Amino acid sequence: MKIHQFKVRVRYAETDQMGVVYHGNYAQYFEMGRVEWLRDLGLSYKFMEENGVMLPVVSLSLNYKKPARYDDLLTVKTIFKKQESVKIEFDYEIYNENGELLTIGNSVLVFVDMKTGRPVAPPNYVKEKLVFDS
Repeated sequence: MKIHQFKVRVRYAETDQMGVVYHGNYAQYFEMGRVEWLRDLGLSYKFMEENGVMLPVVSLSLNYKKPARYDDLLTVKTIFKKQESVKIEFDYEIYNENGELLTIGNSVLVFVDMKTGRPVAPPNYVKEKLVFDS
């Protein structure tokens, strides 16, 4: 599964005084997408952390096309881009109910050993799940 989609409704607390989603909240939508993408693969951050591996974000970029507003039902699309060495990369697209593209983004995360704080290769149980048919 290279692509995962889920829906989230914009809450009032996620908007600014103009009724537009505050820019910092998009990172949370992306995180929610990654968490659910992993869960659909049968993995979780919790399981990885219990087994000594964490996945901090080392790069995040966003490009806002149109504003999301209070009470919009958003579709967050998380797209697995690649996994190389100690890194894993995702692209994101957020659409409104009319199918309009609102935001695109990208993040790079690094597998890190929780004891040493050093980057590590992804565990085998992760690599096995990241094999996709083209």
